[in-house]
Amino acid sequence: MFVIVRVGNKQFKVAPKDVITVDRLEGEVGDIIDLPDVLLVNDDKAVKVGTPIVKGVKVTAKILAHEKGEKIDIHRFKSKVRYRRARGFRAELTKLEVTQVA
Repeated sequence: MFVIVRVGNKQFKVAPKDVITVDRLEGEVGDIIDLPDVLLVNDDKAVKVGTPIVKGVKVTAKILAHEKGEKIDIHRFKSKVRYRRARGFRAELTKLEVTQVA
C-alpha cells in the first residue's frame, strides 16, 4: 500500500514507516502531525484518485528532526567592470517518518 501526499507544493509517494524530507513545517521534534492532502491511494486491490484529494483518508507522520539542506552558492559576475558578488543559501528542512495511513 502506498499513497501520494502533497506537502507544501511538492508531492511524495509514501508508505507506512517511510522517512521523507520536506520543506520546514511548524512543530517540535517528536510531534505528531497530519498530512491531509492525499491525492492518490493504492492498496493492493484498487487505486483511488482524488479530485483533487481523496476524501476520508489521512496520513499521520512524526517529526524526527529539523535540519538544513546543502549549501547552494550563487555567484554574480560582470566582465570588464570588476563586479563580483557571492552569496549562499541553505534551505530549512523537516525530516518526517510516516506512522499511519488511515
